[in-house]
Amino acid sequence: MGCSSSSTKTRRSETSLRAALIIQNWYRGYKARLKARQHYALTIFQSIEYADEQGQMQLSTFFSFMLENYTHIHKEELELRNQSLESQQDMRDRRDYVDLIDVPDSYNGPRLQFPLTCTDIDLLLEAFKEQQILHAHYVLEVLFETKKVLKQMPNFTHIQTSPSKEVTICGDLHGKLDDLFLIFYKNGLPSERNPYVFNGDFVDRGRNSIEILMILCVSFLVYPNDLHLNRGNHEDFMMNLRYGFTKEILHKYKLHGKRILQILEELYAWLPIGTIVDNEILVIHGGISETTDLNLLHRVERNKMKSVLIPPTETNRDHDTDWKHNKVGVTFNAHGRIKTNGSPIEHLTKHEWEQIIDILWSDPRGKNGCFPNTGRGGGCYFGPDVTSKILNKYQLKMLIRSHECKPEGYEICHDGKVVTIFSASNYYEEGSNRGAYIKLCSGTTPRFFQYQVTKATCFQPLRQRVHTMENSAIKILRERVISRKSDLIRAFQLQDHRKSGKLSVSQWAFCMENILGLNLPWRSLSSNLVNIDQNGNVEYMSSFHNIHIEKPVQEAHSTLVETLYRYRSDLEIIFNAIDTDHSGLISMEEFRAMWKLFSSHYNVLIDDSQVNKLANIMDLNKDGSIDFNEFLKAFYVVHRYEDLMKPDVTNLG
Repeated sequence: MGCSSSSTKTRRSETSLRAALIIQNWYRGYKARLKARQHYALTIFQSIEYADEQGQMQLSTFFSFMLENYTHIHKEELELRNQSLESQQDMRDRRDYVDLIDVPDSYNGPRLQFPLTCTDIDLLLEAFKEQQILHAHYVLEVLFETKKVLKQMPNFTHIQTSPSKEVTICGDLHGKLDDLFLIFYKNGLPSERNPYVFNGDFVDRGRNSIEILMILCVSFLVYPNDLHLNRGNHEDFMMNLRYGFTKEILHKYKLHGKRILQILEELYAWLPIGTIVDNEILVIHGGISETTDLNLLHRVERNKMKSVLIPPTETNRDHDTDWKHNKVGVTFNAHGRIKTNGSPIEHLTKHEWEQIIDILWSDPRGKNGCFPNTGRGGGCYFGPDVTSKILNKYQLKMLIRSHECKPEGYEICHDGKVVTIFSASNYYEEGSNRGAYIKLCSGTTPRFFQYQVTKATCFQPLRQRVHTMENSAIKILRERVISRKSDLIRAFQLQDHRKSGKLSVSQWAFCMENILGLNLPWRSLSSNLVNIDQNGNVEYMSSFHNIHIEKPVQEAHSTLVETLYRYRSDLEIIFNAIDTDHSGLISMEEFRAMWKLFSSHYNVLIDDSQVNKLANIMDLNKDGSIDFNEFLKAFYVVHRYEDLMKPDVTNLG
């Protein structure tokens, strides 16, 4: 009897154990599938982000092309916007910017007292937590004072740590103020005992870039030896035009926003390009290349690097007499060199410019060697061998960089010699990634601290958070697809020899990658983008179901609408560059001339008459001018939200 009872208990225990193992294995598989789906969604976000940056980098060649050709078409009326070139004088008198702007008694925001103290940091933090706006008078004064101090600093800041004085390294913040608040809450405010390095990309994308910049600049002015600011690739006024900071400034500071932007352009150019910790850790925003020369970078005149979109142009000194003048004192020659008020603008040499581009834009990869960064269009991909070579050459032990969103907020590669740190949590979508920062102390291993700003969605189950990410990723991917609808249909039809309207998944995936060039796992994504029949073939026209680009006028050809939608960000930057009085209006003649250059340079095969006809229709009051911002906003994508994926069928894995 006793033996039978013992045997029964044993069998029950074995059954319970098997059940537990089955549940455990199922749950592990379930979690792995969710992680795979999350990974695919992040891949979509990142591929599209880098493709946009590639387009931004390509604008640099267009601006050179424009300078060489635009005056031949329209030489009497061209005045390139001051921001697109070089400030017409080193700096406007401070009184024109700060002292003439009064702070009214009715202003109830923070009032800063110069010289600044730690009290002003606290004041600013509390005000921004209450969503107050700092008055333009104080913004301009902070920017002036920051620029004055930055001008005295070297290209690379050298700092020392000790057991009693660790340094905290933060990566990209991208206007996400809650992340900065959380870092200060967890790690303490900057002080002489608590130094920080902020490794670039403070601005763009997020909604609170100016607040982050003000907190960092005020903290820098209070603790200039203990808070260090490195330049990122988004500390660039041309990048700000595309990625949101310019619009944020003009929205929050309608009266004085343009003055703020002008001073920001110069402040960016004076930001240091790197930090060296304990003579052994290099902290730069992007990365390195096989030709990175730290000796050259230590002595280069960094303030000449105004924008990645304004590369140095080769000139022929024998043709200095061949200058073409316009009415405002800005002159061009056939080689595109620029003079302002009769004096040549000083540029970096092409080699110096490329050196800075490499440290701002490059990314590490697992493959040995150094090859062009085709994803972003600027900088390079550098392998473990390049890292070892450069670190050994300059007696360094580690490279800390930012520039890339990582799911866990940081990533270690190249045998522990390269660390990526990214401090903007929820960067692509709520729950998409953690943020992190590093604490360094001489002679000890770096310590990583992770966090994530918690909103309501962060308390949802992982399945729902992944579904939210997937929906958002698929939405922006569909927008990319519809912008190339005509090109994709032609590619599909070339593969569809039987004219059946169907292709194999492999053929469909080949067409998608060939046209869109996003380097995505199209076969895995197919079930979320197209209808697949019972034989496993793709109904390729379903690629465009439930989404279309709204036409501002029905007469517009589909190909033209797709092209204007696809290039709308580039065109907005270009039109802003020739908007002489910042009115948002350009003449029909300017519009036609710029489109002719743009279509020629980008090889856009659209009849100019189509564009002219559309522009005439969009000239609503028939005064010969176009509101180009409204013109470009007229092209937008419409989704049928009721057909978006349901949580139970969404699956990118």
